[in-house]
Amino acid sequence: MTSQDSPRLPEAFEHQMASLLEANEFMRFKAALFTPSKTSIRINPRKKAPLPQNTSPVPWNVKGHFLPQRPKFTFDPLFHAGAYYVQEASSMFIGHILNHIKPPKEGLYLDLCAAPGGKSSLLADYIGEEGLLVANEVIKTRASILRENMIKWGLGNTVVTNNDPAHFGSLEGFFDVVLVDAPCSGEGMFRKDAQAREEWSPENVKRCSARQQRILDQAGTLPGADGYLIYSTCTFNEQENEEMIRFLTDEFAYEPVQIPLDPEWGIVETETDTEWGTFYGYRFFPHLVSGEGFFITVLKRPSDAQFQQPKKMKDLKHILLQRTSKAEKNLLRQELTLNDTFDFYKLKKSFFAIKRAWTKHFEVLATTLNIKYFGTELGKFNKDQFIPTHALAISILPKNFPHYEARIEEAHTYLKKEDLDLNIQHDGWVILTYQNLPLGWVKNIGNRINNYYPKEWRIRMKIVD
Repeated sequence: MTSQDSPRLPEAFEHQMASLLEANEFMRFKAALFTPSKTSIRINPRKKAPLPQNTSPVPWNVKGHFLPQRPKFTFDPLFHAGAYYVQEASSMFIGHILNHIKPPKEGLYLDLCAAPGGKSSLLADYIGEEGLLVANEVIKTRASILRENMIKWGLGNTVVTNNDPAHFGSLEGFFDVVLVDAPCSGEGMFRKDAQAREEWSPENVKRCSARQQRILDQAGTLPGADGYLIYSTCTFNEQENEEMIRFLTDEFAYEPVQIPLDPEWGIVETETDTEWGTFYGYRFFPHLVSGEGFFITVLKRPSDAQFQQPKKMKDLKHILLQRTSKAEKNLLRQELTLNDTFDFYKLKKSFFAIKRAWTKHFEVLATTLNIKYFGTELGKFNKDQFIPTHALAISILPKNFPHYEARIEEAHTYLKKEDLDLNIQHDGWVILTYQNLPLGWVKNIGNRINNYYPKEWRIRMKIVD
């Protein structure tokens, strides 16, 4: 490649970064933007699957692993089973933050700008079966992707919503942790995305900064007393990072939080002086860390801030959502091996399970926000026949159904939603597994095996085994 053909950085971006970095360091930074990035995954700890060979650990997250090369994830049945999430390593630092600040696992969490779902699945991992996560996305198509990824993750502790941040106005002080991974100018993605380089401009930075202020103006009141707001971007400039810390502390009462770092990680701690003290940020430069560009900061609400505790509603007034009757609960418990810690709702004709400890909060959310998915969708009754959902099959809920362990060729045929020729001895509903992880349902009706993999999720690419 000649120098004339070499990729270039926007001139204004170079000037911006030269002001952040010393001359020698800037040249190393610039060179790093044109070197190959590493592919990393984060393992789903509640779906036991073997690790790929020759991985290396992400230093700040024990569940994160770098791969020696990027495989065709579409062709891996474990990817479709939710065994891991393909996530950029820098953003996995959120796990280190949670382990340090130790917010209550039995708390209520919000990921305000959640799609496609990597950070939401990380929050869901942290709270496990004890807490509840609201994963929100304002763009409808991206909310559908978020819904799919949270279903695949399978924990059943998430409510997926499709709302503008302004719609959360009545939920002041409602959450223990609020994550705002704000839409940004994408400077941290320059290495992976040439289009991000081409679309960058100082004017776009200003537009992103204004959008971030609007989002934070809504998000700033959402954490309750002693709650946390975590703000992040995948960009380097101070307008979208440190200036947002100043905006937050000018508008709302927050206290600084400092996160411990291992010097070997290469993460740069920044300090932002405000009227209310020095606040800390953490910047990831691609010439210093094995990851892409990233910025994150943590702020804590004071103990005298508002904390909103929901009251139980006498009646759930919702046009589509209903509480289940006692008879319906008994039917569900006959079909499924779910204990008394779960409660059930009916959305249209389909039944959902959610932890009973969170029903008061969920009903407030359901009457306030546009709910796209929640808990685990179980299935519906057609007369006396129970028809289970794909979400139930790949969830971590206990399932008293026969299993069929598929070979790789059979798994590929299933994921392409093609006709199956399987030696299944059981009649009726059977969970197809690969390496002991559920992929979804098939139904043996005697003369054929019906493939119930969701049509909209099927693999459309030609698979080369």
